[in-house]
Amino acid sequence: MRVYALHGWEVSTAQAREIQLSLAKRVVTENGVIKPRLVAGIDISAPDTQGVARGAVVILRYPEFSIVEVEIAEDKIDFPYIPGLLSFRESPLILAACKKVCNAPDLIMIDGQGIAHPRRFGLASHVGLFLDLPTIGCAKSILCGRHQTVGEEAGSHAELLDNGKLIGAALRTKTRVKPVYVSVGHRIDLASALQWVIKCCRGYRLPEPTRLAHLAAAGRLVFEPDSHRSEFDHDDR
Repeated sequence: MRVYALHGWEVSTAQAREIQLSLAKRVVTENGVIKPRLVAGIDISAPDTQGVARGAVVILRYPEFSIVEVEIAEDKIDFPYIPGLLSFRESPLILAACKKVCNAPDLIMIDGQGIAHPRRFGLASHVGLFLDLPTIGCAKSILCGRHQTVGEEAGSHAELLDNGKLIGAALRTKTRVKPVYVSVGHRIDLASALQWVIKCCRGYRLPEPTRLAHLAAAGRLVFEPDSHRSEFDHDDR
């Protein structure tokens, strides 16, 4: 997978915020027709006691959801944990894993925010610009904004607003289970992002691409390339 070098990573927190504000202007919140043959999920583990984390990219064949490729990158994370600047902490390791990918995806789902971010530039937007691919942020919690009550049935959603601006949606992916928070990452519109998250859910709260990427980042996904089979835990239904 091609990774574009838009900026360096050794920056101060003030410089990081300026980069976010600048690059946010380049995020595309529209898309053409997306007919994905391959869909990717991206996630990163929490650092261990030595500060080493694992970034994971899982490439799935759509609509079968069979695993085509799994790539991992491990390294120490140096950038501090600062809400709103997590993409500077996590992107370098994620992009290192992306560089190993041989099967470039048509659509990417990332466990994190897209434009549902105070500066409209979360992890999914940051990675989306570096890869220049359609990218969706699918987070497990809100970073900013508010929404009305979401219906209990799977597929129900409520607009996520911040100061009157639409920045994403709370989406119920499984009946009577907590919603996820979907936002545009890059090169896609919100309606399409919601549609693709729903299409990629297979009875779990998380869509299959990010669910498997989470397992891969945690070291709980075993992929056998020759047979295209995988073994993974089933404790998160």
